[in-house]
Amino acid sequence: MRIVKNGDVHVSAPFGIPKSEVERFIEEHREWIAEARKKTCESQKQRADFYHQLPLKTKEQAEDALQRLKALIEPMVEHHSKVIGVKPSVVYYKAMISRWGVCNVKDKSICFSAYLLLLPEWCVEHVVVHELCHLLEPSHNARFHALMDKFFPRWKEARRETRRLLKSPAA
Repeated sequence: MRIVKNGDVHVSAPFGIPKSEVERFIEEHREWIAEARKKTCESQKQRADFYHQLPLKTKEQAEDALQRLKALIEPMVEHHSKVIGVKPSVVYYKAMISRWGVCNVKDKSICFSAYLLLLPEWCVEHVVVHELCHLLEPSHNARFHALMDKFFPRWKEARRETRRLLKSPAA
């Protein structure tokens, strides 16, 4: 049993289990469901509050964010591309909330989220190195982690800090 982002309860049961048994199971876990829904709701509100810190509603706001993002990220990409020995074909930006960055290994393009502007610079740098390392290793396997250890040794700490900021009500 799990609670999904919108608060719905999803129950998986083996084929053939009577509906009455599933309903009994749900009823026995009613308190857990209520608590889990509450936590999910709080988590979603914290995420929304975090992302709403960067206004992107107007054309002017979006253009301002894009200019600040480019000024922050382009020097990092240039520096780390040389150090790592890779070169993205294109770097572009979108207001993504599900990912900080995306690397398309087939065409060697990298997209960064506008919401990186809400993170400390060293956490942004972690995302830049992460996406550039994908140009050498597409998956998150041992080789990829070794590349991250080599090119951004504080990557685990940066990932923890980023996750902490996203969950923090005062972020």
